[in-house]
Amino acid sequence: MNRALIIIFATVGLDAVGIGLIFPILARLIEEVTHAGNVAHYIGIMTALYALMQFVFAPVLGALSDRLGRRPVLLISMAGAAINYLILAFAPHLWMLLIGRAIAGLTSANISVATAYITDISAEDTRARRFGLFNAMFGIGFIIGPVLGGVFGDYWIRLPFIAAALLNGGNFLMALFVLPESRTPTREKIDLAALNPLRPFRSILSMQGLLPIIIVFFIFSGVGEVYGTCWALWGHDAFGWNGLWIGLSLGTYGACQALAQAFLPGPAVKLLGERATILTGVAGTGLALIILAFATQPWVVFAIMPVFVLGGIGVPSLQSLATRMVDEDKQGQFQGVLASAISLASIIAPLGFSTFYFVVQKQWPGAIWLSALIVYAITVPLVLGLHIPKLKMAH
Repeated sequence: MNRALIIIFATVGLDAVGIGLIFPILARLIEEVTHAGNVAHYIGIMTALYALMQFVFAPVLGALSDRLGRRPVLLISMAGAAINYLILAFAPHLWMLLIGRAIAGLTSANISVATAYITDISAEDTRARRFGLFNAMFGIGFIIGPVLGGVFGDYWIRLPFIAAALLNGGNFLMALFVLPESRTPTREKIDLAALNPLRPFRSILSMQGLLPIIIVFFIFSGVGEVYGTCWALWGHDAFGWNGLWIGLSLGTYGACQALAQAFLPGPAVKLLGERATILTGVAGTGLALIILAFATQPWVVFAIMPVFVLGGIGVPSLQSLATRMVDEDKQGQFQGVLASAISLASIIAPLGFSTFYFVVQKQWPGAIWLSALIVYAITVPLVLGLHIPKLKMAH
């Protein structure tokens, strides 16, 4: 693996660490600065603000990287992430925490640029494998983040943010001295109107065949939010799990997903093709959701993790397919639109799933997984109807 890919994967992993880092300590941190007894609504505001900033700025950063180059946009976002964590480490007031979390959402929008970078330097027949590693790094970061936040937060509630600032600062220095530019920037003057975050949707959606891809990404991302939103509540209500068992189950899930996305997508695409690989992932996740809905013993949850692993091969295959449906000079813009769709799902889906969960919580907590399955099933006819371009092989 070349050095550029290592830095890109590190950036993705650190973005995920930043997302998960705050979960174990957010409630205590808000209580410290607000002295409020009930901080649930503050947590909701901060979560929505993070996702909103991703939604607004992912297409902006993607479009800027098409014009200015990937490297400068990535460097600015890395530096911004390090500064953000320093703000969070020493913020004495709620409004400063909100600003810090908004910056975190903005800088994590560089996922669209990192995805475009990988597209620039990868032959079409290697993209599924590299996107699998990309998602695996995100999964690893999402496992490390809550652990880092919980362990360091027990010593000092601000310490996790200092650790994150140091990690992001180190990644910035590596990128500054090692990361090359992946494409020749255009010399055209930047049209400020083009930075409208909604404008890329008009040009991308006008391209034939892309709307179903974007809808499938949106649904995949929305269903993915159900685990973070309802897993802990369901584990407690269904099995009486404490924090340790909730953490072990989520950690096992995350580790299995990371392994699957690192090693399975490339061979699966070569063996089955992209469409069948995506549908295999849908089938694996769907079967796991059905089993979860009717599970009465906690060991069942750990026993079906291999089925969840099978579900992890779909998204990298979909990413690889999507890159072949867009011209090379539109990759950054398109990846920005996808990142915005994912961010929009992360705003809407938790509200919907949490509302449904509280309706069924007392009667049948497992019904939440059937609701996710129903939403997930919408992707099947969309994937079956996709036009699959022929794969160009590397020479």
